[in-house]
Amino acid sequence: MRHGRKVNHLGRTHEHRLALLSNMATSLIMHKRIKTTVAKAKALQQYVDPIITRSKDDTTHSRRMVFKYLQNKFAVTELFREVSAKVADRPGGYTRIIKLGNRLGDAAEMCYIELVDFNDVYTKNAKPAVTKKASRRSSGKKAAKKEVAEAEVVEATETPAAE
Repeated sequence: MRHGRKVNHLGRTHEHRLALLSNMATSLIMHKRIKTTVAKAKALQQYVDPIITRSKDDTTHSRRMVFKYLQNKFAVTELFREVSAKVADRPGGYTRIIKLGNRLGDAAEMCYIELVDFNDVYTKNAKPAVTKKASRRSSGKKAAKKEVAEAEVVEATETPAAE
């Protein structure tokens, strides 16, 4: 029975699984999006989110701890320069899994896993939500009075300039 066993072993030994997750995390940081199976993506999400959280604090100790997991100095540099700057104000949830369907060869469930702040589709076209304040019946009168007052100010400033 598997009671209390929460780690998905992905059909690999411990060393092989750590190497797989390290390589996938490096690819995710370098390319910002990778295509993989859903099981690997969920395991990678648990592996890479604490690494990105640690990258927010740019100290020598943090860099060494991240390098222990990634084993690639270019990925560590990319993480601390670009990725940490974009996720600085985000409290968590740095990755997104987008399911694609089944693979033709073995019907494995495929997905994209990507860094949330680097997706151009969601960030560039996203307009800030405009919240309209709930108004009562008297606000119509205030708006009309405000427009009349502005018109009077405009007329008063234009008249002396014209003379």
